[in-house]
Order: sequence, then C-alpha cells, then structure tokens
Amino acid sequence: MIVVTGATGNVGRALVGRLVAGGHAVRALTREPERAGLPDKAEVVKYRPDDQAGLFEGATGLFLYVQGAGGRMPELLDAARTAGVRHVVLLSSGIIKEGADETHPIHVMHATAERQIRDSGLAWTFLRPNAFATNALQWAPQIRAGNTVRGVFAGMLTAPIHEDDIAAVAERALLDEGHEGAAHRLTGLAATSNTDQIAAIGRAVGRDLTFVEVEPEEAAPLFPGTPPEFLQGLLKTFAATVGVPPEITTTVEDVTGSPARTFGQWADDHAADFLS
Repeated sequence: MIVVTGATGNVGRALVGRLVAGGHAVRALTREPERAGLPDKAEVVKYRPDDQAGLFEGATGLFLYVQGAGGRMPELLDAARTAGVRHVVLLSSGIIKEGADETHPIHVMHATAERQIRDSGLAWTFLRPNAFATNALQWAPQIRAGNTVRGVFAGMLTAPIHEDDIAAVAERALLDEGHEGAAHRLTGLAATSNTDQIAAIGRAVGRDLTFVEVEPEEAAPLFPGTPPEFLQGLLKTFAATVGVPPEITTTVEDVTGSPARTFGQWADDHAADFLS
C-alpha cells in the first residue's frame, strides 16, 4: 500500500494513476474526496490534519507533498512511522542546492520539511524539481480570452518538467530499491524561454500567440492569491534566470529509462486546458 498526499494535485494525480495502472494498492488523501475524480481502484480518503488515525494502516510507502501535510508535518510523520510506513518520498524543490538563498520562503518551507523527515527516523528520498511545466497554466485565462499573453521576463530560461515525469520518478523511488537517502534533481529535457513556451502552446492549440513582457512592479495581478512575500521571492528567482542557461539533468532517464519530455510535448498533452 502506497499513501499519496496531495492526490488531486498535478504530480499526485499522475502518481495515483501510474500506481493504479501498475496494479498497486493506493490510498489517496485529499480534503475533498467527493470532487477528487481519481481512478476507481484508488482508495480515496478525506485528509484531516487534526485527525490522522488510520490513514497509514497497512501502508509501507508515503508520497508527501509539503502543503498536503496541512501544517502538521511532524504529526503526520509520527503517525506514518507508528503505522508501519518505512519510506517517504518528498516532493521538495530544486531551490535547495549549494549556494542557495536560505532565507527565500520556498527554500525555508522545503528545507524545513526535509529536515523534519530526516529527523523522523523514516527512510527518505527527496525529489527536487526546478520549473514545473504546469506553471504555464497560469496563462490559460489569457489564452482563452485572446492571442496576447502578458507576463514577466520574456527571456527567462528554464527547463520545465512534465508533471508525469516527476510522477514516474516518484513511482520508481517508491517501488524500487536503492533510492533511500537520495536527493534527485529533476528538470525537463531542454531550455526554453517564456516567449518560446507561448509559441509552443500556440502550436498545440492551433493559434498564433504573442508574449508581451510586463514590468515586475506590475506583476501582482498576474499571480492572484500569491502572498506578497512569496511573490517577491518568485520574482527575484525569475529575474536571475533571464539569459542564463538553466540546470538540465538526466535524472528522469537515469531513474525511469525514458528521457524527460519537452515543453512542446507537455503543451500537446494539455492543449485542451488552454481552450476550455
């Protein structure tokens, strides 16, 4: 039995689908089971941060999403260990690396989670992806409304990773020996700018899209719901990538045997998300 937190998130949903397809028992934790839309063979359970009794019974592996713990990470880890879980795979962040700004809010959040897991006594594997291809979904409302997309830093360079490639690595880390104590850095196959990404989405949806750069000081409306302290950290991180070749790893292929997918492939897979 594998327990998956954040089961309706992009990576969690992909992982649940993979595990079910492989015939593995899956307990998917979500705050709204009635709206989960997960495979029938998955055991979908409501997650209540203040009541974790029974969530991990019979489980040996746990996929953990930081926000999925609901601010109760130590309690969750203790409940998992007590129930017999042996191995935790954490969806961490590529921001954790040598020389990183350790005051950055995203760094603090994930470094704290990693430390708590190390201290828990459980075997662990950390997945540290850099840019997520799904971040491009922030542009979907603008693309539905027209052919112009406004955003920050047209020339920022990233190597966005497909959420299913992250899930594929998580699957192998949970099921195969040899990943305990590893911190896997994950990226997509190639560098791409924001301008390039909009062009790729345009090809996927059959339209000629244009990216228009917005000054960082005017960026807040483009990131609704993002706390100001997080937004400033994000903008600082984005600015540092303009014209700078991103880290590109072969970890997806090394772990799964298949190379990471390109952003163009991700756009093709998600074309419908930009049209409806």
